[in-house]
Amino acid sequence: MTSIAFFDTVDGPSGETRYEPTPFSRSAWSPDAVTGPAVCGLVAWAVEEEYGSAEFLPARCTIDMFKSARYLPTSTRNRLIRSGGRIRVVDTEIVQHPADGEEFTVARGTTVFLKSSTNPPGQRWHRPAEWVTFRPPESDPEGHWPLFSSDSPDGALGDWDPTMGNHQNGNRKRLWTRAVPVLPGAEPTPFQRAVISAESASLISNWGTTGIGFINCDLTVAISRLPRGERVGVEADFHVEDDGISVSNTGLYDRDGMFGTALVTAVNNAAAQIDFTKVDTTKRYREG
Repeated sequence: MTSIAFFDTVDGPSGETRYEPTPFSRSAWSPDAVTGPAVCGLVAWAVEEEYGSAEFLPARCTIDMFKSARYLPTSTRNRLIRSGGRIRVVDTEIVQHPADGEEFTVARGTTVFLKSSTNPPGQRWHRPAEWVTFRPPESDPEGHWPLFSSDSPDGALGDWDPTMGNHQNGNRKRLWTRAVPVLPGAEPTPFQRAVISAESASLISNWGTTGIGFINCDLTVAISRLPRGERVGVEADFHVEDDGISVSNTGLYDRDGMFGTALVTAVNNAAAQIDFTKVDTTKRYREG
């Protein structure tokens, strides 16, 4: 077990459990902001803790992040929208509680659980094996260290390495990562790994020659199965941008192949542009 986690548990004023962001959840956008993977991970943890079951796969999770989460006591609220024989839908709110003001919601998630069974008869189109361009590294790094890969200008697959500054270019990118636990002492479940890692779809897709200047305001993760193993790969599939708005889609992989996709929309945040050739992002990973 690892002591690293995005949140610590604390007691609320009425004895209810709340969650305090840790330094590990700090965002590169602002010293007082909580990173997107932490917010998304808390949604995944909350909905799975109350409504997860072996019969139902959390096939889609859409998280709207419409207000920056801060270093404040945080709570989660689930609401069951639909519980049927093949589908279960749950809404989740992430609420923050300032000491001198009213509580406010920073994110809202909708998770669709679908009942697992067998595939219907017949054959359907799948991406041919020769079209697959995601190749995991031969070995996994120790701890929480992520690896990055970017293609060469002619489209040749790039090598994996952990230095972000080496990948500040306009080429297609990939990430091979291990999700941080949401709470201390509990390794992420496969669903939590998928959601936490998938939030990097924005980074992988919106990161260009001058760093990253788009910030995502949502995440939609869609999976046909749970990831296997501790690490998840994220590969840019398409990216379009116009008038300060971008839309990006990525593939999600484990060592057994593709298991889902992640979609993000993002808005211009160039006032807080992050240049990864000048910012050291490795400290949090070394602490792992």
